[in-house]
This record gives sequence, structure tokens and C-alpha cells, in this order.
Amino acid sequence: MSRATAAVLALGLVAASPAAGWASGLELRIGGFFPRAHSDLFQDDTELYSRAGESRGVSKDDWKGVYGGAEYSFNVADHVEMGISLDGYSKSIPTVYRDFTRPNGNEIEQELRLTVVPLGVSLRVLPLDRYAAVQPYATVGADVFFYKYEEFGDFIDFFSSNLDISADSFKSDGAAWGGHAAAGLRIPLGHDFAITAEGRYQFAQKKRMGDDFNQNTLDLNGASATIGVRLRF
Repeated sequence: MSRATAAVLALGLVAASPAAGWASGLELRIGGFFPRAHSDLFQDDTELYSRAGESRGVSKDDWKGVYGGAEYSFNVADHVEMGISLDGYSKSIPTVYRDFTRPNGNEIEQELRLTVVPLGVSLRVLPLDRYAAVQPYATVGADVFFYKYEEFGDFIDFFSSNLDISADSFKSDGAAWGGHAAAGLRIPLGHDFAITAEGRYQFAQKKRMGDDFNQNTLDLNGASATIGVRLRF
């Protein structure tokens, strides 16, 4: 059994425990993810590729994308909750080679795609009474980050004497351990419904990639900001 699979089973057992029968809630959220993008994989992308229609290399700003998911949480003590969450992020960037074109001058096009799915468990402290008009909170937690990185399109064979160009695709997927810290607000709109806003930073081990990118490392660290709705039951 892999460590990632064991983590999933452990989280499932927590959800099925008697504590999960206490006052609980379901939150749906959406926002943006802002990757740190500080590893040799992203550096290689910057050196090799430009965003289609632009002259500069691919930058970390190009990897900003939509982030969102759901969390089931339940009380474990006064002013303390435990949550189990599943979120997702995916971003595709259309690119061309920065320094190479086809013999006729046309661009050599490809697409880069990163997908990250964090599965996490959180411990949240809400210092105020749940009837307060605004309820601030702080959260820490642990995650398994499932990821897939892909490149597909037309590529140069730099080992060929004529720099041959052909269609191809490359990918690497796996999982990395990490955690997160967050701060947020809940604004109740009645007894069982609230609006939420949260800022979060996720941190993960710098992952040695496999498959077609086994010489690279992947940085999954980054910040997110979301808004959401929470139903208490």
C-alpha cells in the first residue's frame, strides 16, 4: 500500500468516527492559486518556451489559475473543528519555442499543463462564539498533493543533427507530502448558512519527478485565496 493510499484511508476513518456525528458543516469554495514555481522544471520552461503571442519566457505568473473544492468539517471541542478537504487546480499554457522556428519561419507550438489535487486534513480554531456577526479563524493541516505535469504538441529533437521536429507528448504524475496554514472569516447569514473567505499557503516537499521528467524537480508550494459558502447541519 502506498503512503498516499494509506493517507486517504486514514482520512476516511476519521470521517467515519463517532466525532463526525457532532455538529458539522459542508463548505464549497472557489478562488485562485498562485504557485511559487521555484524549481528547475519551471526554470527550464522559462528558458525554452514563450507564451504564445508573447516574446518573454513563461513566468510563474502564467501559472496562476482557478482553485477550488469542498471541505467537510465537524466540532471536536469548543471553538475547535477538524476538516477533511479535497481541492483542485489545473492550468494549461499555450507556448512556442523562444529561440527556434520552423524552416519556413512558423512557430513551433506546444502546450504545458499542470494539475494538482490536494487531499487534506485540517485543525481549525474559531476563537469567537458561533453566533458572532463575523467569525475569524486560523487553520493548520496536512496534505497529500496528487499532481500531473504534461507537455504535448510539436517538439525539437535536440539530439538530431537537423533538429528534427515531430509531434509528441510527455508527462509525469505522482504524489507529494506537505501541509498548509490558513486564516479566514465566516460571515453567518442565518443559523445554518455562512459566507466564507480564506487565504491559504500550501507547502510541499520539492518532488523529484519521474516518467518523462525524471531529471527534474517540481515545486508545489504556493498561495491561494478563496470565497465560499458553508452549510451547517
